[in-house]
Amino acid sequence: MRRMSLTPELVALCQREEVDPGPSGQWTQLSDEDYRTLALRLAGEADEGPLWVFAYGSLIWKPAFESVERQRASAHGWHRSFCLDMVRWRGSAAQPGLMMALERGGRCDGVIYRLPNGEKPAQIERLLRREVDDHESVSSVRWIPVRTAQGPLRVLGFWVGVTGKGTSLRQPLEKVAGVLARACGHVGSGAEYLYNTVSHLETFGIHDRKLWRLQELVADEIRSIHGHRIAGSEPSVPEVAIT
Repeated sequence: MRRMSLTPELVALCQREEVDPGPSGQWTQLSDEDYRTLALRLAGEADEGPLWVFAYGSLIWKPAFESVERQRASAHGWHRSFCLDMVRWRGSAAQPGLMMALERGGRCDGVIYRLPNGEKPAQIERLLRREVDDHESVSSVRWIPVRTAQGPLRVLGFWVGVTGKGTSLRQPLEKVAGVLARACGHVGSGAEYLYNTVSHLETFGIHDRKLWRLQELVADEIRSIHGHRIAGSEPSVPEVAIT
């Protein structure tokens, strides 16, 4: 059993009430017609057979869609990276946050979900409405090849290969930890996002060494910030099973 340093007790210290500021106006919002057009294009690029979606972060523990099968898969040429700058959702203008995307290089072990048989454009449109809301993010939605125990597949990925405005690539883990230990938005904190991702990956038997080191750093950072609130008590440390 591997024990996480980042515990629910530490995560709770990062939670605070934040008001949703709404769209910043810096991005060009997608219209209903834009979503339909993009969904049709992606459906036209899809392979024959069922629709598979690649999950490497929050889609693992909060998919927000129905699936009929799931299995481990590896995306080669990509790795998890806290590189999306956030002033909404899990960050604020006063304390910006970071969320994950897939950055080029390495390998990302994740989970793929197979959606029920149905109209692919409609299924893809529902996914798009969950994941992206502006034109500037459209290029990060793409089909990527993955390897599974049953063979190769082509799956739909979100926030893949992001660059440019709104991204901070190749940041040292120590800097990322400082942000995640402090940032919180109207849907939750950066520490909660990291905790949920790491704990659910471990449940699937996926040990991301970089994220594991990051959760240790974030735990240390939270203790440093809130030490007076946890002094004299030893937080319970949940056990996370791995296979």
